[in-house]
Amino acid sequence: MSNLARKQYQYQPAQQPEKEIKKVKRHAKITPGEKVLAFLLVAFLAIMSIHIISANAQVYEVNRDVEDVKTAIQEQEKVNSELEAQVKEMSRYENIKKIAEKKGLNLDGNNVKVGEK
Repeated sequence: MSNLARKQYQYQPAQQPEKEIKKVKRHAKITPGEKVLAFLLVAFLAIMSIHIISANAQVYEVNRDVEDVKTAIQEQEKVNSELEAQVKEMSRYENIKKIAEKKGLNLDGNNVKVGEK
């Protein structure tokens, strides 16, 4: 039987005493100073975002006003060119002669003086 005891002793590994594993809980403590800094950062980002958005809105409004003025200028230029065309049409010799005849004026060839520039 001694062989049997020896075999059992050989086959059984030595048991090591179990060590208690203590889990160390690490808390990510945020100090009050860090909280203040984080709050200030978030507030700064929010204020800057609002500032950028308002600046873009103002730029958009100014651009819209510029486009409105450009449109008004184009319309006025169109009216001016139409009026210039009417002035040229009405200042033609035939038109002036027709209006003069309607008013009772006649052309006396002996009374016409030619001016030189």
